[in-house]
Amino acid sequence: MVEGTIIDLVDLTKKYGSFTAVDHLNLSIRKGEVFGLLGPNGAGKTTTILMMLGLTEPTSGSVFVCGINATKNPIEVKKKVGYLPENVGFYSDRTGLDNLIFTGRLNNLSENKAREKAKELLIRVGLGDSMEKKTGTFSRGMRQRLGLADVLIKDPEVIILDEPTLGIDPNGIRELLQLIIKLSKEEGITVLFSSHNLYQVQKVCDRVGLFVEGNLIATGTIQELS
Repeated sequence: MVEGTIIDLVDLTKKYGSFTAVDHLNLSIRKGEVFGLLGPNGAGKTTTILMMLGLTEPTSGSVFVCGINATKNPIEVKKKVGYLPENVGFYSDRTGLDNLIFTGRLNNLSENKAREKAKELLIRVGLGDSMEKKTGTFSRGMRQRLGLADVLIKDPEVIILDEPTLGIDPNGIRELLQLIIKLSKEEGITVLFSSHNLYQVQKVCDRVGLFVEGNLIATGTIQELS
């Protein structure tokens, strides 16, 4: 681990047969920053994220998150990392509040603590008036806000967002991006924001990595890269 960093990828490689999805990726992300992984669909961003979470094993190289080897100790990593995938799964016949309480209970919160924290987070992400509505009635933007509350209920040190704004209207995108910035700055949470949208990455990220065909071709601030 490099001092002051919270995510370290060293020569990280993932192959599927003769196809190389991620090719000797070296990347360090500092604690508390919002880092953008920018690249087209199929560049290897999601594969990289799955290796960070210990959901798929690298062919070679190593990945450390919060000082933990994600390949060897995936459960420990999941305790410290909140993950918001492109499509969030919720029980559509249950309310937003019920879904969050369920996640809280899975993360060892008592019933009372889970309910208290769920209500607080729903208000925080702008769903205070909708907490008793069934998630099957939620718009795409509302589901993503609920997803953000869902990853926050276990007090993660790192949040990984994989294309979180897909299918959301422009106003919803703006509100979600502002929410991400606010959470990072107020809580000191490290955010990895994966996207193919340059404009959105410019809006929220402290630093950006350009990812093309499994290769990280450049990293830096938007000003440095431009």
